[in-house]
Amino acid sequence: MFSRLRPLFPYLLRYWQRFAFGGLALIIYNITKAMIPLLIGGAMTDIQHDLSAAKIERLALRLLAVAIVAGVALYLTRQIIIGASREIEFDMRNDIFARLESQSPEFFQRHRTGDIMARTTNDLNAVRQLLGPAIMYSANTLVFTAAALPFMLRISPRLTMFAFLPLPFASVLVQYFGARIHTRFERIQAMFSDISAQAEENFSGARLIRAFAQEDAQIAAFETSNLEYIRRSLLLARLMAMLWPTLEFVLGISLMITLLVGGHEVLLHNRDPHLGITVGQFTTYNVFMVQLTWPMIAIGWVVNIVQRGTASVTRIHDLMIEEPTIDDSHADPALLHTASASASSHPERSAVQRPAVPPPAIAGHITFDHLHFAYPTGPEILHDITLDIPAGSSLAIVGPTGSGKSTLVSLIPRLYDPQNVDTHPNAILLDNRPLRDYPLHLLRSSIGFVPQETFLFSTTVANNIAFGVPAAATDATKQALAEQVESAARKAHIADEILDFPSGFRTIVGERGVTLSGGQKQRAAIARAILRNPRILILDDALASVDTYTEEQILAGLRDAMQGRTTILIAHRVSTARNADRIAVLINGHIAELGTHDELLARRGYYTDLFEKQSLEEEILTA
Repeated sequence: MFSRLRPLFPYLLRYWQRFAFGGLALIIYNITKAMIPLLIGGAMTDIQHDLSAAKIERLALRLLAVAIVAGVALYLTRQIIIGASREIEFDMRNDIFARLESQSPEFFQRHRTGDIMARTTNDLNAVRQLLGPAIMYSANTLVFTAAALPFMLRISPRLTMFAFLPLPFASVLVQYFGARIHTRFERIQAMFSDISAQAEENFSGARLIRAFAQEDAQIAAFETSNLEYIRRSLLLARLMAMLWPTLEFVLGISLMITLLVGGHEVLLHNRDPHLGITVGQFTTYNVFMVQLTWPMIAIGWVVNIVQRGTASVTRIHDLMIEEPTIDDSHADPALLHTASASASSHPERSAVQRPAVPPPAIAGHITFDHLHFAYPTGPEILHDITLDIPAGSSLAIVGPTGSGKSTLVSLIPRLYDPQNVDTHPNAILLDNRPLRDYPLHLLRSSIGFVPQETFLFSTTVANNIAFGVPAAATDATKQALAEQVESAARKAHIADEILDFPSGFRTIVGERGVTLSGGQKQRAAIARAILRNPRILILDDALASVDTYTEEQILAGLRDAMQGRTTILIAHRVSTARNADRIAVLINGHIAELGTHDELLARRGYYTDLFEKQSLEEEILTA
């Protein structure tokens, strides 16, 4: 049990003072609560001997004072301990998110989004209950039992022995049911992850589902999964339904024994004042037993929370222990220090402000030296790639679908690393230094990347274009940033269309940019890359969703943006590639041809066939 909870220890240590103050308040509450049976028992004794209105008033005031102190202490206990559990939940959520943000794309290929969401919501809530209510009620039971037991033993050791005789059976029941609750809850959480993943995929693919008229089939599949989730949940509910009544039955037996044995003790005292217990003592004892009823019953609830929380801790820990496959462990310490200082000096700076610690300049000279690459679960995709891209030059990459073009450019910002990077660190060089020498923050902040699958956030067009730059801090810098956003949009040939929207650049684009066409999303992504003013600009088939006329307009706007920076364009159309300084033809993971547009045409190879085919298509369309 404790080994599975070890991942929570750092968080508990971080808030140990809060838990200590909460524990102190809990002790005060239980000690004060233990005084109530003593006051009631004393009153019963007074009733038998000398009762007056003054005594009743004093007793009432004492009970009121004790209740007030107990109430305040209970409020502080809940406020402090439950509050600390919320703080830990906050910290854990941030830590989980930070760890997920540092993972490579390969991680998200192995873990479904719905499963991750289930672990960061449902499981995290179960952990929070483990650290809050479970700790509070467990400590409450232990402390009150420890506070009440000396008084109960003082009243009658014999009665206490009989009254507590059924409690070992309760412990056995808790152990028996606890193990089964843990197993069943793990199965429920796994099923909840499947349902979450299924729902997320259906919401994201709503257009496809409607296009193929698969609504009924998907609803039926979801209902099947939901029925399985309900079945597993009902199994757990039946188990809990058996645990609580069984515990109450054991406690009922304990109260029955208390009544029988205690009643005989009172009768014995009535016959001989030197034997047994008084009515007042018996009343005190019974009030103690009644007060112990809820803490004992709460043990069943606590067992449920602990078993759920333990299962959830394991599921969350499985995410947290996965180390990012791509990190700064091999980065040059000098560059790492400079980049981190640059990033943290002024986190509030705008896009038009300069960092206090300027990062080292990256010229953008990229070299691939006998590069080989394969995804972890597939065959080798890139074979012996040797390619030199001088700083400030442009390179277009063409080739058939599946030849490895997108894979090649994704290695530059280190979305993936070659498998042999440890034995051959010079497989990819940037400015004649191994790519891993550069901290990820420095490397990626120097690259403007437009991926093949454009992603837009559910926010305004302006925010999507300005995504790659820090937020502005003042009205003046906000205005400057707005002007830069519009300028970048004009270079991407989308500004006029945006201004025609009802709210212009403040138009909400919807989740994943659903309200925009494919071409508009691609051009918004191009504007986002241009706005970063990167040293390296990578366009991964970024013009595939636009017509030829729009393509010409975008390329005209990009010519200024490409000046002085290294630009790599993946293209399927010769019209996109022809003006690049050099063109590489990638076929089946090999560089089959390399040269300028005219040089490749003269070779009469793949590029020539592609050019002639597309020229013929344009002539037919024109005719």
